[in-house]
Amino acid sequence: MKIRIVFLFSIFILFVQSISVAQISVYNKANEYYKNGQYYQAVDLLRDAYSRVTDNNTKSDITFQVAECYRKTNQPRKAEMWYKKAIQKKYNNPSIYLHYADALKMNEKFETAVENYREYKKLVPEDPRGEIGIKSCELAVKWIENPSGYKVASMKFFNSRESEYSPAFAKAEYDEVYFTSSRDGATGDDTHGGTGLNFSDIFTSKKDKKGNWSTPVPLGENINTEFEEGAVSMSKDFNSMFFTRCERHKKDAIGCMVFMSERRNDEWGKAEPILMLDDSIVVAHPSLSEDELTLYFVSDMKAGMGSKDIWKVTRSAADGNWGVPENLGAAINTPGNEMFPFIHDDGTLYFSSDYHQGMGGLDIFRASKENGSWNVENMRYPVNSTKDDFSIVIEKDMERGYFSSSRDGDDEIFSFVLPPLKFDVEGVVLNDKTEAPLTNATIKLVGSDGMTLTNETDKEGAFKFMLRPNTDYVFVASQKGFLTGKEKETTKGITESQTFSAEIRLSSIAEPIELPNIFYDFAKWDLRPESMVALDKLVETLNDNPNVVIELRSHTDARGSAFSNVELSQKRAQSVVNYLIEKGIQPARLRAKGYAATMPKVVDRKLGDIHSFLFEGAELTPEFIDKLESEEQQEVSHQINRRTEFQVISTDFQPQK
Repeated sequence: MKIRIVFLFSIFILFVQSISVAQISVYNKANEYYKNGQYYQAVDLLRDAYSRVTDNNTKSDITFQVAECYRKTNQPRKAEMWYKKAIQKKYNNPSIYLHYADALKMNEKFETAVENYREYKKLVPEDPRGEIGIKSCELAVKWIENPSGYKVASMKFFNSRESEYSPAFAKAEYDEVYFTSSRDGATGDDTHGGTGLNFSDIFTSKKDKKGNWSTPVPLGENINTEFEEGAVSMSKDFNSMFFTRCERHKKDAIGCMVFMSERRNDEWGKAEPILMLDDSIVVAHPSLSEDELTLYFVSDMKAGMGSKDIWKVTRSAADGNWGVPENLGAAINTPGNEMFPFIHDDGTLYFSSDYHQGMGGLDIFRASKENGSWNVENMRYPVNSTKDDFSIVIEKDMERGYFSSSRDGDDEIFSFVLPPLKFDVEGVVLNDKTEAPLTNATIKLVGSDGMTLTNETDKEGAFKFMLRPNTDYVFVASQKGFLTGKEKETTKGITESQTFSAEIRLSSIAEPIELPNIFYDFAKWDLRPESMVALDKLVETLNDNPNVVIELRSHTDARGSAFSNVELSQKRAQSVVNYLIEKGIQPARLRAKGYAATMPKVVDRKLGDIHSFLFEGAELTPEFIDKLESEEQQEVSHQINRRTEFQVISTDFQPQK
């Protein structure tokens, strides 16, 4: 019996040791894939090792590695789950909070993402990515709620169940597109260890006269090989093609180079490498300038600023040799990844970055040169999303083209267009006192671009004009028997189509026109500062109506002596005239008259609506005021009588030259 127990115990020890060896073997193999960047192949082995090991520290390490694999294979939902597990297992690296927050942001869980960005910022205060992440979440919410004017749609003609990305125009008419795809039919017969996708090829699709796109087909054998090809850029005549090819090297590592092929008799010739750098594994994503003298590309050269930077090489002639690579500098490149450059014919550089202020993953940015420096701008939602958005291409003369995005899962190609901005104004001209619409009033539109149009109001006093972008406008309304009035509007800085509303009120010259908010200190005639705002509007009115002569009328209430009220009202009227003269109004157009309490105010509809104890048509005489119910009502009525008005007394003044 004792011998049997010893034998069984020995078998158990051998079994445990075999399990331990198996655990080590699986984990070592997983680590080998992981270190070589073959995350897709590593993740299943890591999960297998996770289920086998019992050591908490090793389990914590594996949890983090699984999360990293999902992050680097662009699976943010699974990455979020495993980063959360790693935090629960107290994985000892502050970066876990940053990557967890990044995954949460990509999954549009902005509040929780901000909490983890703040935790990372607290642990690593010198790293700006914590603060950048917080601001990115705030901007993402704002941009989603207030999208730009771009219209975005999935290109179902190009997309398959595999990945499609990096579109490029293949003809000047924009009716043929080259793009990268890992779909069935690709020449490469292997699987990328880092992504789990088939090796990609360059495909083409053409649009017929009815606007239908053909079934994509791969380019010829001189372009597509057993390796990975993609990210195309064309010369101005579309007869030279620059593209990326990534070949397998020792230990399954992938090295990328830029190749070029020439078109001959509608066939692409054998591709030759033109850009190979000794200290770099990645040389990819070429983009050729319109003059063909500058080639932009992406590389992980040691002299760069981050993981991957955008560089350029130049040459003196279209058939010359390329010079020494030049980094685009800190305005473009960051400690993160800058990729997929596209240089537009107008000199604008478009690129993608996971470090510049964005919505999540890779965002598309545009950079323009201002005084020799790059000014970088996020293209915002809906071109950008919380997922990866990259590899944009834009037509020469229209804000229209294609880009790649993983917003619906795998990488797909989307179209975008910025519809022409449409602006118009719908307005109405009213009698300022009665608010009745003024029919057949003349409306003159004057634009800062020199455009002038004239129209008339309809029977409802309405008018309408079409407006142009980036223009200031003045709408001038006039009708016989009324002072000319105007309104202003601008379309400058407006990024979405809009209909503006305008209301122009004209004052009849047949009746006195009250100047609101003209104030004096008690028993004084000096204008108080707040009165000058209303008088500046009167200056504008007089400049708009250069042929009128007016009488400035000052009124007091009936309290006090008649003599002192006449003197006070005359001086107040004169103070207004003096102010207008200081502002450049010719003295011959102005009269000052103090009426004291001789012209009590007659209540109009507006006053009746404001004060329920007054009725339209009532004259605010001393007798009427004395009969009001309260001292407060009486004081209000006295205040109404204390007013400054002007009356047009002539419309045939000839301004001096």
